[in-house]
Amino acid sequence: MLTKRRSPYIAIGVFAIILIVISAFYLPSNMGSNKTADRQKNTSSQQDMPGMPGMKVEGNQNHQHGIPQTSQPIEGMTETPTIEIPTDKQQLIGVRTVTVDMKTVTKTIRATGRIEYNEQKRYVVNSRFEGWLERLNANFTGKYIRRGDPIAEIYSPELLSAQQEYLNLLKWQPQSSPSSNTYSDKIDSMITNDTQSVLQAAKQKLRLLDISDSQIEEIARTGVPRRTLTLFSPVSGYIAGKNMYQGQKFMAGETIVELADLSTVWLVADIYADSIPDIRVGQMAAIDLIYFPGRIYNSSIDYVYPTLAQDTRTLKVRFTIPNPDMQLKPQMYSDVTLKVTLGSKLVVPEEAVIDSGTTQLVYVDKGQGIFEPRKVIPGVKSDGMVEILEGLKVGDKVVDHATFLLDSEARLKGVVQ
Repeated sequence: MLTKRRSPYIAIGVFAIILIVISAFYLPSNMGSNKTADRQKNTSSQQDMPGMPGMKVEGNQNHQHGIPQTSQPIEGMTETPTIEIPTDKQQLIGVRTVTVDMKTVTKTIRATGRIEYNEQKRYVVNSRFEGWLERLNANFTGKYIRRGDPIAEIYSPELLSAQQEYLNLLKWQPQSSPSSNTYSDKIDSMITNDTQSVLQAAKQKLRLLDISDSQIEEIARTGVPRRTLTLFSPVSGYIAGKNMYQGQKFMAGETIVELADLSTVWLVADIYADSIPDIRVGQMAAIDLIYFPGRIYNSSIDYVYPTLAQDTRTLKVRFTIPNPDMQLKPQMYSDVTLKVTLGSKLVVPEEAVIDSGTTQLVYVDKGQGIFEPRKVIPGVKSDGMVEILEGLKVGDKVVDHATFLLDSEARLKGVVQ
């Protein structure tokens, strides 16, 4: 009876032992398989770039809370962060590279210019005594005056007095020189010499008052002082300024008119700050005025001004341009183009440089779809090229197309901060 009661318990115990053995055999194998699958899944997720399938970041990365972090390099080794793009993906997004090389850089400097009077050919007509303008022939600004044309007729009591003094001395001048050596003749000779000296002084005074020799001879011939004096133009030119009107009184030294000779004119151009170090006297420029389509004036810089313009902070340079046909007028505006050779420099296309505001990067092609972001120091820019002062060497290959896409992915993966 006791044996029949124990037999069910014995059967249950044997069955439980069998289950334990089976579990011990299968569970470790399945757990290992699951761990292997999870490890492969993690590796795949680390390599694939979220924005572009198939793009990978070189180096080991540990993901914590979904944020990629670049692993620390092994002690004694330096690991450069790079980004990997397969060839088919490069073709898809349009990646293109160029080889860094030394090239002769010609910088094009563009500026605006303005035609101005040639200051070396501006003249002032004034009087050396006070008086009144009896008649003003140069009676409006812009009038063309030839050399020798009358400018004005002026009346002056001072001038009239100087003429009368000269005529009185002429009357004291002896008609013949004494021939004997008597005492009276010697006295006459001394008086004659003194009279000649005083007469020459009076004549010189008239010259200093801007009376010409021909006018002085006319006064001596007629024996009558002239009430008015005619002022003649010393040069041919245009009236650039007029400060007097007919009938007006003027003081000694006061300007009556200003004349400007436009046979040559100045063009003054404004050079911006980034081009100032490249400007030299003697550099040739092409000058284009919209008033004369298709016509280019070529001239060289003949003067660089020593200071900057206060309002524009630009450097002024000057060109002298012949103007035989008088077509160039003051205050005309023009476009000025200078080409300056800067020598042989290490350059890349401007599109290859990513400017973040604080740093400048290029992406160097390391081969096999690997690209390295590298900081550079740019120099001058010219005709779509930029000089690289530091960060690259001859022979490096850099990306010059689709650089923005590469930079976006690199920043997304934490390769570039």
